Parts: sequence; C-alpha cells; structure tokens
Amino acid sequence: MELFLILKILFIIGAIVAIYAVLRNLDIIKIILIYVKDTLLKK
Repeated sequence: MELFLILKILFIIGAIVAIYAVLRNLDIIKIILIYVKDTLLKK
C-alpha cells in the first residue's frame, strides 16, 4: 500500500513537470508544427 502511494505521488509530480515543460515550450512546438505542415503540403 505504501509503495502504491509513493508511485502515485511520483506520477503526480511527473505530470506537473511535463505540463510545465509543455507550457514553457508551446511557441517552439507551434514552430515545429508549422514547419512539418509546410513540408507535407509542398509535396
């Protein structure tokens, strides 16, 4: 039971870090998506 609690806490911390990283890099992700879209539509 204790192990499950530790894993749940680690998962919540990991999710918060992942969301923070995505929010910090939204502009970079947008640039990459625009580049991929342009390269696919050129063909």
